[in-house]
Amino acid sequence: MKLDDATFRRLRRLAPVLDDVLNAGEVEHADQAVDLASLAQLCSQLFDAYHCQHQHPGEIAQARLDALESQ
Repeated sequence: MKLDDATFRRLRRLAPVLDDVLNAGEVEHADQAVDLASLAQLCSQLFDAYHCQHQHPGEIAQARLDALESQ
């Protein structure tokens, strides 16, 4: 699934926030929390778009199982 330019720019802008939080091991500032919420919302929208576009429930179910197993 190709990302449109606006989504790509938004994801690119939010990605460093996740990197900062992972490096610090904590959410240090309120703006980080807000940006993480925006990133989660964007990721959810991308998942929904992928799911609707490709409609491969078996692949998505397997990916979810794989993610759970890796935790």
